[in-house]
Amino acid sequence: MATVLSRALKLPGKKSPDLGEYDPLTQADSDESEDDLVLNLQQKNGGVKNGKSPLAEAPEPDSDAEVTGAGKPHLSEVTTEGYPLEPLGGLERKAASSIVSYVRTSVFLLMLVISMVLVLVCAFLIPCPPRDLHSTWSRHLGPQGGGDLSPLDLADVNGDGLRDVLLSFVTSGNGSTAGVSRPPAVLVCLSGMNGSTLWSSPLPEEARDITCLDLMPGRVAETVCLVTGTHKMLSAFNATSGKAIWTLDPHYLSNGTLAAPGVVLPDLDEDGIRDLAVLAIGELQPDLCFLLVSGRTGSPVGRPVKYNIVGVGNLIGPQVYITTSGAAYILFGFGNIQAVALRNIFVQAQNRDSLPPSLQIDEPEWERRRSINLSELIDIYSDGVELLQVVKVPDSNSSNLLITTRQGLVLLQGQNLTPSWTLSLQGLRSQPTPGYFTDDETLDFLLQIPNGAGMKKVMVVDGASGLVAWSYSVPCHMEETPATSAAAVDQKSVFLFWAERLSAASPNPDVVPGTEPPSLHHLYLLHPAFPSILLDLANATGTVTASEVGINDLWKDAFYVTRTTGPSSEGHPAPLVVSKLSLRWALMEGQVVQLRETTPKIGRGELRRFLSRIKFVDSPYQI
Repeated sequence: MATVLSRALKLPGKKSPDLGEYDPLTQADSDESEDDLVLNLQQKNGGVKNGKSPLAEAPEPDSDAEVTGAGKPHLSEVTTEGYPLEPLGGLERKAASSIVSYVRTSVFLLMLVISMVLVLVCAFLIPCPPRDLHSTWSRHLGPQGGGDLSPLDLADVNGDGLRDVLLSFVTSGNGSTAGVSRPPAVLVCLSGMNGSTLWSSPLPEEARDITCLDLMPGRVAETVCLVTGTHKMLSAFNATSGKAIWTLDPHYLSNGTLAAPGVVLPDLDEDGIRDLAVLAIGELQPDLCFLLVSGRTGSPVGRPVKYNIVGVGNLIGPQVYITTSGAAYILFGFGNIQAVALRNIFVQAQNRDSLPPSLQIDEPEWERRRSINLSELIDIYSDGVELLQVVKVPDSNSSNLLITTRQGLVLLQGQNLTPSWTLSLQGLRSQPTPGYFTDDETLDFLLQIPNGAGMKKVMVVDGASGLVAWSYSVPCHMEETPATSAAAVDQKSVFLFWAERLSAASPNPDVVPGTEPPSLHHLYLLHPAFPSILLDLANATGTVTASEVGINDLWKDAFYVTRTTGPSSEGHPAPLVVSKLSLRWALMEGQVVQLRETTPKIGRGELRRFLSRIKFVDSPYQI
């Protein structure tokens, strides 16, 4: 029996550990050994074969097993030549382990299927944000019926994350047709994505200015667009629907007309919404009056407050200036700049001495400049002022005053009203464009100055010193062309301006002859990293009357919107065209204009790699 069990435990066809060669007899006996092993297992489990179980017979009392005192060997205890036989409990544990593995695999596959289903459901139910790819479109709004103003502003009105275009124009053929009167002007909102009309609202008069803003800072509120007319209109429109929220009653301006766009003030009536101030002018110049208007209802906050001033020149302001301490002043004048404390206007309008918390602050440095007779007016600057810009100082809560005069440019420090620098310059009529050109992280300014017949000089002035950092003369027959800038994440700005076609590398940088008809103008981009080249981005036929730069925050892209009046034929009004251009796309497609030779020469591949990495952000400076 021991020999049978020994053979039964050997694997068939295998070498014995003690034999160095294959044993055919072992292979021949393997079937018998297997049968014996099966019989042993069946007997262990109570099975029988042919009615009896040989292994179940009791041993003889005088058997060798009884004499030696050892019981019959158990199958699990039998070893063959050093190889232990695996117990039956191990087989049960293997079966349980395989079941656990199966359950784990099933759970994993089930979770994987559920995750895939959830991803697919989210992909179909949650729309992807619209991608502003090339986003270059042009919209013809038809002929406009005159008007000298070109208001234009950008705001996201439909919540798609992309700023839309708002403008106003005088409609052609005003009057009545078949008993239906036509409005003299219309306010239109165009989609920033494709230029389609989102909404339009009639206006009782031509608009002077459109400003979209949030009158409840720090809260989730709908954007409001303030529209100021050329006569007596001041209205607030819901930017989403285009419906008027309120309109100022023109009877409050019976003795005058609106002289300038309305300005936004702190909350005066403590209703949680910022209020407004408008400046009205009478038939005679000295008759100026301020009217405070509620931002919630459009009703006056008190009575009009009159000031008698005398000056020669353009109307300056009004503009609101908030000092570092929080004191609020309104700047205005005729050819000069004067300031009046907002608290003084509020006290006269309300005829009471109690002030809201936002008006209980004054600025000692400004108050010292009052005249000897303690007049409410504070003299700021009085030497042929043409333009005034309030420029925020980056990374600070203070602002400076950039003053354009007939003699040049002056930068006043807002804290103490002392000049930082003065630049003598004749003929400057357009508003300077702020941006970062130098490496000192101080705002610089791009200027456009007439420079002979059909020519203009474009220059960049260092905001820290007032010195000219870059200049070039270009052909341009448009009297006043708008210039803009867009800020990038690397604390640099790109500057955009219009001119006629430039010839590359002219030997005389001050004389660049135009080679195209004067009606065709090109949009050029200047980057401070490559001052020896310009990029020709686009061209337009007609007169560019307004432009704005917006930012697509999702894709870190900037887009350039222009309002152009096409050439008018005899007896036909000029057509109005609104166009949009994606700057990152235009940078890759623009033509390089070499202004002068450089060493080493700028490679096209190097330039494209640099331009492709530009990312635009919202402007850290506002005027």
